[in-house]
Amino acid sequence: MSAESPDRSRTSAASPAGRRLGLSLLVIATAQLMLVLDDSIANIALPSIQADLGVSAADLPWVINAYVLVFGALLLFGGRVGDLFGRRRVLRISLAVFVAASLLGGLAPNTGLLIAARALQGLGAALAAPNALALIVTTFPIGKARNSAMAVYGAMSAVGIVAGVLLGGALTGLLDWRWVFFINIPIGLAVLAGTGALPAGGRGRGRLDTSGAVSGTGAMVGLVYGITRAGEHGWTDAVTLVAFAVAAVLLAVFLVLQGRTAQPLLPLGLFADRNRAGSYATILFIGAGLMGSFYLLALFLQQVLQFGALTTGLASLPFAAGIILASGVSSELVERLAPRVVAAPGLVLAAGGMFWLSTLTVDSSYAGHVMPALFLTSFGLGLAFVPLTLTAVHRVAEDRAGVASALVNTAQQIGAALGLAVLTTVSTAAADEQLPGAAQVLHQGLAVDDPGAVARAGEALALGYTTGFLTGAGLLLAAAVLVAATVATRGTQRAAETADAVRAAA
Repeated sequence: MSAESPDRSRTSAASPAGRRLGLSLLVIATAQLMLVLDDSIANIALPSIQADLGVSAADLPWVINAYVLVFGALLLFGGRVGDLFGRRRVLRISLAVFVAASLLGGLAPNTGLLIAARALQGLGAALAAPNALALIVTTFPIGKARNSAMAVYGAMSAVGIVAGVLLGGALTGLLDWRWVFFINIPIGLAVLAGTGALPAGGRGRGRLDTSGAVSGTGAMVGLVYGITRAGEHGWTDAVTLVAFAVAAVLLAVFLVLQGRTAQPLLPLGLFADRNRAGSYATILFIGAGLMGSFYLLALFLQQVLQFGALTTGLASLPFAAGIILASGVSSELVERLAPRVVAAPGLVLAAGGMFWLSTLTVDSSYAGHVMPALFLTSFGLGLAFVPLTLTAVHRVAEDRAGVASALVNTAQQIGAALGLAVLTTVSTAAADEQLPGAAQVLHQGLAVDDPGAVARAGEALALGYTTGFLTGAGLLLAAAVLVAATVATRGTQRAAETADAVRAAA
């Protein structure tokens, strides 16, 4: 990464350069918000989609999985394309693809076209996400400007997840399920118009590693599909095992090819830095904790405490508040403290919040139990995300910023899929051990107004979800140990900024 001068780093927000940076951040943050929004906005609309289009039970999950699968599989490809052909150019293309896919999804007359539109949205997201993050790395100078930008970027993940639930419920209830896709059109067009504020950048040298792109994408497809299927059909399901085996073989081929080619899709030297490799591994755990805890809590609120969909969205607002507040705090702390001094305690706090959630019962109150535990979990995750993301992309050469950013997004996406699969498996097994088919019993009891069946099912489901939270707490504690052991840099962002300024002056 090229050195930055101290004058540029301390650019006044009122200066023309400062205003341009502010507009650039608004564009990047809104793009990130839109992409994360689509991870959750369609979930609430699934029953309406199924009823309107006559979607089979087997095909319904693919309204979600098609997006997740393509998004996760093509992130590395998207990052490398941005490095080679210009990040602003690729971001613009990706936004056009995403908007067109959203229009196609909203107008879809049948299941096949809707699933195809969701896959196309995933392609647009895979091209956009790594380049949005890379533009932060290449646009904002090291120090306070980049720390603040990264805090806003991180906060958008939580805002997008919660806003997806709120908007999904509101749009489906007040208008029609098609509006969960149409809503992306004005947002995407606004972001596309604002990309003029972003630095144009130049084309990188080299060519696209086609063999690496094919084998790497295939490996990611197998891995993400295997994890997603495992959450639905079990970890010993034959198709799940085949998917993992294919992923392992293709990953081995991919790594061999990357080691032999002069212009790899994924430069393996990125993992040579212990701090960067440790950050990538820990971000995977954060993705698992972020999505896993939010998903289980949404189910607990609706199935055990009997909250409605929109009420559940409103009850989830402390989750976003915790991430936003913690991101701001950690962006200040990383100027004074080493990354692991901020990230490790944050993960311990998040584990504590998850442990607190694991003590929920059918009689727990929202204000006295759910809300503070949820806030503590999200605050801890927010504290950890900013320093780890900064460490993951720090001192990466500009022509590799897209790939380095893609690895951050890939870790998050795989972590989210893994967290959902593992915590769902654990919670379902625990609930079924107490009452087989507890969720089905709950629905039947509600349908026939059987309080006894509803109570028994509620207790079983509560046990299942709290077991999932306890497992999540263990994963986050393991992540705290991992970051403490691997992210060993003693430097701060302020020290890094000073060192770069000295090198520039020399």
